[in-house]
Amino acid sequence: MAAKKPIVLAAGRNEPELEPAALRDPALLLASDWQMARYISLLLCRVQQRLESQIMVNPGIQGLTADSPTRFQDRTAGTLGGRLEYAVAREAEVFAMTEALKLQDSIPEVAATSLIGVIAKLEMIVGADRDIGDPTDFPWPHIASVLRDLKAIAGDLPVGCRSRERTRSDVAKHWESAVKLVAALKEEGEAEQCSDLADFRHVL
Repeated sequence: MAAKKPIVLAAGRNEPELEPAALRDPALLLASDWQMARYISLLLCRVQQRLESQIMVNPGIQGLTADSPTRFQDRTAGTLGGRLEYAVAREAEVFAMTEALKLQDSIPEVAATSLIGVIAKLEMIVGADRDIGDPTDFPWPHIASVLRDLKAIAGDLPVGCRSRERTRSDVAKHWESAVKLVAALKEEGEAEQCSDLADFRHVL
């Protein structure tokens, strides 16, 4: 008996109508999480770029201006000075990008159960080519060509709606981790300075 096709092309459109089996495809779920992680890292990148611009304009900045993107920031971070807040934003972006890379690295461990799942895996692989030294070399253009062929046959990935609640939750999670890291590094630096000062005084 022929296997049931999980993808049905919508009439008059080159977009797939996914059956429940395809929507539960582990590869499709992985790609969705990966896209979200990349989106969060982009948001945090914009935050740190804005803070960096403020520091460059005013090196003595002590805090955020009224129009800063505080909705993406944890209350604890709001008590930090401008430079520390920039450091938090930078580390939060790193945490978000690291999450995306971990999801990307798990591609070989996830088996697609539908054609749209295969497309999702290839989408992630091709989407990572910007991190390659020269994405025009073999096999990147060839993989992109296979992806275009598959999309022409089965349609593109379903467009998911990003939840504001999840966006805020993910940003807050990375921001909180970054606050803890920057605070720990600050304490470590201060402890080293005190130790160096004590050693210096001992020598004198």
